[in-house]
Amino acid sequence: MMSGAVSAGHPETAQAAANILREGGNAFDAVLAGMAAACVCEPVLCSFGGGGFLMAKSANGEPWIFDFFAQTPLRHPETKNRDFSPVICDFGPVQQKFHIGLASMATPGLARGMFEVNELLGRMPLGLILEPAIMLAKKGVPLHKLQARIFQVVEPIYMDTEASRALFESKVNPGSLVDEGDLIVNTQFADFLDTLSREGDDLFYRGEIAARVAEDCRGQGGSLTRADFELFKLEKRKPLSLRYADALIYTNPPPSIGGQLIAFALSILPDFGAEGAAFGSTAHLSTLVQAMAFTDEVRMESHVHGTSAEEAGALLLSEEMIDAYRQRIAPHPRSYRGTTHISVVDSNGNAASLTFSNGEGCGYIVPDTGMMMNNMLGEEDINPYGFHNWPTNTRMSSMMAPSLIFDPSGRVTALGSGGSNRIRTAILQVLINLLNFDLGFKDAVQSPRVHYEGGLLNIEPGFPESAVVNLSQHYDDIKRWDELNLFFGGVHAVCSDARCGVFDGAGDPRRGGVSIVIS
Repeated sequence: MMSGAVSAGHPETAQAAANILREGGNAFDAVLAGMAAACVCEPVLCSFGGGGFLMAKSANGEPWIFDFFAQTPLRHPETKNRDFSPVICDFGPVQQKFHIGLASMATPGLARGMFEVNELLGRMPLGLILEPAIMLAKKGVPLHKLQARIFQVVEPIYMDTEASRALFESKVNPGSLVDEGDLIVNTQFADFLDTLSREGDDLFYRGEIAARVAEDCRGQGGSLTRADFELFKLEKRKPLSLRYADALIYTNPPPSIGGQLIAFALSILPDFGAEGAAFGSTAHLSTLVQAMAFTDEVRMESHVHGTSAEEAGALLLSEEMIDAYRQRIAPHPRSYRGTTHISVVDSNGNAASLTFSNGEGCGYIVPDTGMMMNNMLGEEDINPYGFHNWPTNTRMSSMMAPSLIFDPSGRVTALGSGGSNRIRTAILQVLINLLNFDLGFKDAVQSPRVHYEGGLLNIEPGFPESAVVNLSQHYDDIKRWDELNLFFGGVHAVCSDARCGVFDGAGDPRRGGVSIVIS
């Protein structure tokens, strides 16, 4: 048995990863088992039709980012036959437009990432790693409250096609999606995983899956071809690193932008702990929100969304840019997306931080697989050139930022979040809570958050009223939420202390978070 800790967005996801540790697998085996299980238990948030990023630190090695996020197709779809339509998703307080259909699909990378990570870092065969997910898909998983709420948000997408309705329509209330307590069974997906484990990723990228998706795209207005699948490669990168409050932090480098924006915000923020500011104080909140506002501003100034992500990142994190914005930081301010995360650490010293996504899903189920494809080309956030103007055969950018923290005490923390544009501010605040305010691990994750973007300041309940009133005097557009909400991300974190072999974990209640410690 391997001891360690797991944190994830669903009890069965966490349990699948924990069971692999109990059976002697390492953190990388466990995170892959959790990833596959999440595709059963959290089907709106992730799928083998999507992609992701793994921050991996082996016991005796350096941290690396494994990028298996989505890739733009080799060609644009024909305008006259393009299958690309808008849907409105209702998040309650806000509504958001997404686009679905075969022309919204980018080349998926999750399967290739799984096989290559297993080969490079794993110690168990994939057949054993996938067993928990296969069993869950066969016997079914009761839909819990949060997943039911997410289904409500994306109902127009998951009721769009006959194949999707066959999987997710309520048997009790036809015409509606499954609801809390309903059992989701996906035997086709179980069979797909079993075949994939035996035949390898050629099944996906050179065989039946690639052929069927390409055929449907050719006849029904999509962009993907067999060549898109055959040419997909995992990219291994050195992570972005920085020091903050005496800790060494590693996060996602370009072409993804989430890690760069977190690094920029940390670089201009003061060390709250050294300055004696308390969590939730006026000094804390006003400075934090100001840093978020500056990050939002500099994101556009530095053209982070441009074609040269590396050049944009260099400008964003240049001494000149950081100094200019650091001087503007003062004690007082100036006058819902489908992603999930799993973190695992083990007693051998391995750490894995995995963030992965299917967008919202495009409505298309790959025949005979029970697997919905992504709609990455239909998400405005990651299509800065406008729809259908993306550069061809290019790895897409993302806000996803799986991260590792090495602090002076010897503690190693793996964390990440779902939440689209809120990913960067969710992770930023948990980092500050841990490193500046010395909050307990669970308190650091579960404490209230703020998010500033595009002139709107969102505030969760739980902060001192005096600090919130102070903010309201400086920001005209403020939304005060009634409860902690998945809008503010879902940070799932674990840590290990090398000195005494103690593990801890915290799942974010905003996104159904669960943590398990194996001792």
